[in-house]
Amino acid sequence: MLKIFELIGRYFMLMGKVFSRPEKAAIYRRRIIFEMELLGVNSIGLTAIISVFIGAVITLQMCINLDSPFIPRSLVGYATRETMILEFSSAVVALILAGKVGSSIASEIGTMRITEQIDALEIMGVNSASYLILPKIVAAMVFFPFLTILSILIGILGGYLIAAATGIMIPADYVDGLLMDFKPYSITYTLIKTVFFAYIITSISAFYGYNARGNSLEVGTASTRAVVASCVVILLFDLILTQVLLI
Repeated sequence: MLKIFELIGRYFMLMGKVFSRPEKAAIYRRRIIFEMELLGVNSIGLTAIISVFIGAVITLQMCINLDSPFIPRSLVGYATRETMILEFSSAVVALILAGKVGSSIASEIGTMRITEQIDALEIMGVNSASYLILPKIVAAMVFFPFLTILSILIGILGGYLIAAATGIMIPADYVDGLLMDFKPYSITYTLIKTVFFAYIITSISAFYGYNARGNSLEVGTASTRAVVASCVVILLFDLILTQVLLI
């Protein structure tokens, strides 16, 4: 228990350094754009592939399990839409990105730590925590909501394509379900969650990488711990934010 409180304390101390003493704004702008490409644009392909298959699987599962003449088939489209918007495209995609983006951040910063590049920045008077971590946090919080919207659209499209390709249901019924009882606040809710998850992934991964010590084996250990910790905190905050924003 004391170990957990020590980690939390060190995390908040690092975040204090990250959000203090900003360097030149022009440098930060260039780094944020670079990180948006590295962390966000390079994750589009993975997000799209996973979303289209999940949307298709949800539609198939709903068609199979809602096999009753008393249940309108349009509910399949409605259920697919709500599942993608409320949970999958925010929480599940965040868990997947925690593995891809989180491990990348922890490895990058951890390698800089054990090769003493971070120490060199500190000697030159640069706030290394802010210079290395803040652009990643801002880039992820700006770009990840676009990944979420993309995931929703592609997941819904995947459901439509599987309905049309297999003939398991009439595509027009699927579209009717998509238009059924839509609440715009659901999009707001999932985007709020995505911004929180983006901060969690980048800050926790950067924390473990920044505090890596020893040899190259420690970089792999830091990456693993970063992914595990990010996933646990994402699930915890998914529960908290659902309780606060929806109930």
